[in-house]
Amino acid sequence: MLGPDHPDTLLNRNNLASWLGEVGRVENAIEHSTAVLADRVRVLGPGHLHTLGTRNNLAFYLGEAGQVEQAIEQLTVLLADRIRVLGPDHPDTLGTRTDLADSLGKVGQGEQAI
Repeated sequence: MLGPDHPDTLLNRNNLASWLGEVGRVENAIEHSTAVLADRVRVLGPGHLHTLGTRNNLAFYLGEAGQVEQAIEQLTVLLADRIRVLGPDHPDTLGTRTDLADSLGKVGQGEQAI
């Protein structure tokens, strides 16, 4: 009824990806997050808060799937974008910084994590 590009449709698709991850279907969560991310970038733009949130979710599920190096790459770029868009002290920026530090710690890069 609303169409595939309506913000509410995109939100529901993002929520579906999150719930798939919550129930352990991490590969499906990655697949759905990747698809909704492409649409959110196209419809909302790369700097929109919802687009940035989907990027964070995708990085999280990549880490959950054992693709920690890829998650680190995505979180590094996302952190720079969140600092630029939201500022260094925004709660979402701080959350991404924490996620990046955790991921770095998982691959033995403790000094970088600190």
